[in-house]
Amino acid sequence: MAHADLRGLYAVTPECTDGARLLADVGAALHGGCRLVQYRDKAMPMPERVARARALRELTRAHDARLLINDDLALCLLVGADGVHLGKDDGSLALARALLGPQRLLGASCYDDFAAAAAAARAGVDYVAFGAFFPSPTKPLAARATVDLLARAKSELGVATCAIGGITLANAPALTVAGADLLAVITDLFGAPDIAARAAAYQHLFEDPQP
Repeated sequence: MAHADLRGLYAVTPECTDGARLLADVGAALHGGCRLVQYRDKAMPMPERVARARALRELTRAHDARLLINDDLALCLLVGADGVHLGKDDGSLALARALLGPQRLLGASCYDDFAAAAAAARAGVDYVAFGAFFPSPTKPLAARATVDLLARAKSELGVATCAIGGITLANAPALTVAGADLLAVITDLFGAPDIAARAAAYQHLFEDPQP
């Protein structure tokens, strides 16, 4: 699998009616050092989603970053994205792995459920995502996860661990200490006055301390 280098900020795109602004904001995150982007879009019609996904594919490629598509394996394959992220109702993980092949990334939402994470690992995912860890403006009714899930998954499952839900620079360190390889962030990143600087600050959390 391709999860060995999955570490750092995982930028998840916000709902945005302005496609040009979306690209500019993602570009700023990439300039700040982010190397993993998830295109998440629940509102735009499919032709616009395809156009945006293709534009993001070119933008991430230009920055030597990877693009994953949220909840849409067909769109991932259509635009040649680097992988897909699936929720519990978004289809078979094993089938997705078979269609993606070994090189593309596959991630799964596991919420607060370690058994679901273990099943996802057996199905061949590259990372499991737990959350929400904190109150989330994107999903205010999301189940609340606990940090022990990160530590247990890291020690038992052999895949990368991702934390999501209400993450900010202030509360992120507790998640990385607990074992989060990835921090999936929407609002605290794309709502920042300087997106590039905020992305750089998140990346700094993953830098090894100097001796």
